[in-house]
Parts: sequence; structure tokens; C-alpha cells
Amino acid sequence: MSKSTVTISKLYSYFKQAVSGKEQEYTSGSIRKAVFMLSIPMILEMLMESIFAVVDIFYVSKVSVNAVATIGLTESVVTLVYAIAIGLSMAATAIVARRIGEKDKEGASQAAVQVIFLGIAVAAIISVIGILFPKEILALMGGEPDLIAEGYGYTQVLLGGNVTIMLLFLINAVFRGAGDASIAMWTLIVSNGLNIILDPMFIFGFGPIPAFGVEGAAIATTIGRGVAVMFQLMVLFFGWSQIKVRMKDLVLRIVVLFNLIKVSLGGIGQFLIGTSSWVFLMRIMSEFGSETLAGYTIAIRVMMFTFMPAWGMSNAAATLVGQNLGAKQPDRAEQSVWKTGKYCAYFMGLVSIAYLVFAPQIISWFTTQPDVIEQGSLCLRIIAAGYIFYAYGMVVINSFNGAGDTTTPTIINFVCFWLFQLPFAYLMAISFNFGPTGVFLAIVLAEVLISVIAIIWFKKGHWKAKKV
Repeated sequence: MSKSTVTISKLYSYFKQAVSGKEQEYTSGSIRKAVFMLSIPMILEMLMESIFAVVDIFYVSKVSVNAVATIGLTESVVTLVYAIAIGLSMAATAIVARRIGEKDKEGASQAAVQVIFLGIAVAAIISVIGILFPKEILALMGGEPDLIAEGYGYTQVLLGGNVTIMLLFLINAVFRGAGDASIAMWTLIVSNGLNIILDPMFIFGFGPIPAFGVEGAAIATTIGRGVAVMFQLMVLFFGWSQIKVRMKDLVLRIVVLFNLIKVSLGGIGQFLIGTSSWVFLMRIMSEFGSETLAGYTIAIRVMMFTFMPAWGMSNAAATLVGQNLGAKQPDRAEQSVWKTGKYCAYFMGLVSIAYLVFAPQIISWFTTQPDVIEQGSLCLRIIAAGYIFYAYGMVVINSFNGAGDTTTPTIINFVCFWLFQLPFAYLMAISFNFGPTGVFLAIVLAEVLISVIAIIWFKKGHWKAKKV
């Protein structure tokens, strides 16, 4: 048997172990294997998450340009929900990973319960706002009256049911921190599978189900995510993962709760800075009409399809950092980060070539309107030019978070997004009349800057001494 055949056979064996969740020890043995075993289910999980976005756009683009633009405006607001969810999930991953590395499974379970309590409380507040003020939210984002009339139901349902978004993120973060990445992956497969089936039924109508139009996409997504959350809770309560929640755990634990809040504040601030900048960028883009806005929205959704796998690899790095710091192995934690960054860069480099060459063809899968294709292609090509920088940037930034150091990425995001990206985008797009191109350039340059600063600071090694 040739060497290449043996290698392929071994990789296939590792792949089966990774998706089945058999490998759970990441503080000893081969780092390359650990990266592979964690990355595969996390990449598949993130691909499933990004398919949500692509499927919605695919079906909604058959409704109208306004429907697509509605999703873009609403999602730019929903990213604020994601910011809170991801900020809390970073804390959950860091604390659970650290407890698992310390062999303290009871402490990991207690942290899981507290993060669920927090998620439900925050989601309830957002739901009230989304249900009562969907039209005002779209108007604030620059939506035109006909767009608001057609699409406010989408905004109302998606924000009203945001608890499904919140808990899906948070509980999967608990699984990832514990090293149970395959469970998080299967959760997204369940959710995404339902969304693919339900989307056309609720958008276009099916039997007794009326055609809800763009609102149907929100209904389908919320149902799909809701079922997945029920699956997650079953896994936690029946002990099908390393984390088992018992009845005695269902109490507020002030010390654990405040530790979680303390770590998550930096993460929430970090992503609020990043996502709010996207909200302002969307507001700038709305100045150039629905066609430009639709092209931008489609391009961003397509890019999310490749950002998510890279984000999956960065989540693997975060888990490895957290568990190895818990096991008192900081050097192994650092080696894990550089190896993961290298693999991520290979992947993102290949994707950037595909986008640069085939951008118009890719955008045309979602629309036939020439102006939308032109703007979407331009966005895809300009932003893809910085993909290799993004690869290392995502891995290193998430490694800080995995160590529980959420403050450093927050400062980096503040400088690069608010002090550089937003002023640069406004000046180039509006003041210097570069139009949408100015916004696209601001995005790519800000992401490159984040990557460079993050790598320089990571090499200083202060994150190794972080306690959570």
C-alpha cells in the first residue's frame, strides 16, 4: 500500500472519529491531530450556519429586490443580537474549556446553566423591541416606505423569536468548549435541514400554509432553530456529552454568573463594536439604492459561506487554547494557534482565487438583474483580496478569546472599525464620490489592519497568564 493511500486512509479514519465525537482529549498527543479533530466538526457546523443565510437569499430573491434588501437591513440589526450571543458564547467557551482542562466537569456544567439563564434574559428584552417596533427599525436603517410595508413582518418574526438564535449560539459554545464539537455540528444539521424544507413552504405557500413572502423566511428559520435548541437541551439533560445538567444545577450561582459576565463583557463589547460598524456601513450603502443594497447583501451572504468555515477553525483554536491553559500547557496552546492559522490561510487563499475569477457567475446564481450582479461582483472581488489576512486574524483574535482575554480584541476592534473603517468608508463613498467601492475598500483595509495588530500583540504572550 502506497504512502499516499495510507495517509488518505488515516485522514478518513480521523474524519469519522471527528464527526462521531469519539475524540475528546486535546491536551496531549499530536497537535495536528487535535486541530483536525476539532476543526472538522466546527467547520461543518459553521457551514451549516452559513447555509441558513444562502438558502434564505436564494428563495427570497425570487420574491423581489425589496425582499432581499429587507433581509439585508434586518440582518444588519440582528447582528447586534449576534454580537451579544457571540460575546456570551466566547465567555462560555473559555470558561467551559478551562474547567474541562482542569478536569472539573461539575464546574463546566454550572457555567453552562448560567450562560443559558443569561441568554434567555437578554433575548426577552430584544423580543419585546422587535415585536413592537419592526417598522421603526427598518425606517431607522433607511428603508423606503414600500420596502417597510413589504418586509416588516420578516423583521418582527426574526427579532421576536431571537431566543432561538441566542440559545443556539450559547449552547453550541458550551459543547465546543467541552470538546464536543460534533454535537454542535449535528445541532446545526438538524436546524439547517428543517430550514431548507420549510423555507419554500412558508415563502411561496404549501397546502394549508399561505404564502407569507419574505416573512415566511423568518418563520421557517425560527422554527428550524427552535427545534435545534430543543435537541441541544435534550443532549445536556440526558448527558449525551461531557456536560450533563442535573436538576440541582438549575439555580442561580452568583459567583459563576459574575465570572461569566466579567469575561463576556469584553466579548460583547468586541462584537458590538464590529457589528455596529456593519450597521453603519449598511446605512451608507442604502444611500445608493435598492439594487446596490441587494448586490451588497448577496455578496456578504456568499462571503459568509466561506467566513464560517474559517470561523470554525478559529473556534477550534479557541478550544485548544482554553483546554491547554487549563492543563498548564501554554506552549502547546500557542503551537495550536499557529498550526490552525496556517491551515486556515491555505483554505482562504483558495477561496479568494475562486471569488476573484468567478464573482459574476456566483452572484448570478441569486439574481438576474445586471446592476445587482455588477455591484455584488465588485464587492466580492475587493473583499476577497484580503482573505489570507482574514484567516490569521480570525484565528489569533479567537485565540485571545479562548484564553479569556476578551479585552485585547475589543481594543483592536475599536481602533480598526470605529477609528479607521467608518470614517474611511464615509469619506471615500460620500465625500470623495467613490460610491460603494469606497465602502468595500474600507472593509478590506480594516480587516488587514486587525490581522497585523492582533499577530503582533499575540506574540507578546500576555494572554498566557490570563485567569478565568
